[in-house]
Amino acid sequence: MRTIGKFEIMWAVYFSVVGLVWMIFEKSMGWHDVNIADHPVYTNLFSIVAILVVVMYMKAKKRQLGEEHNYKNLLWGGVGLSIFIAVLSPLFQYITFEYITPDYLTNAINYAVQSGNATQEEAEAYFNFSSYIIQSSIFALIVGIITSAVVAIFFRKK
Repeated sequence: MRTIGKFEIMWAVYFSVVGLVWMIFEKSMGWHDVNIADHPVYTNLFSIVAILVVVMYMKAKKRQLGEEHNYKNLLWGGVGLSIFIAVLSPLFQYITFEYITPDYLTNAINYAVQSGNATQEEAEAYFNFSSYIIQSSIFALIVGIITSAVVAIFFRKK
């Protein structure tokens, strides 16, 4: 039985759109400029939204699988979803930094240096487009698989 495919791609696109909406929200809250000091704390609230999207995915995947919805099939679907989200992540980052918040990386570097959290070189090494692509792709894959493994427990066939 095929458990990974178009369905996961569709949900990865949904997840990415939700992520872009969240970036617009963060920008509107000033967490990318005037309230950048709050960004490290409040950006983590997206994890709640991300988990909710995975829960909705698992519920839909359970319906799609019908009688074949066991832990293994749900988990593999979640792994596929995580892979596709990781693959879409560079595009997500490009849209974010090119169109939604083009000054964020500069603002983050300036804040890190001014607050004494990093030297100029350290801040520039961390807050750059390439670094964010790598971080977001790896994070999406690892955290997505872990989240899927946990959420699938609640949707498995009993």
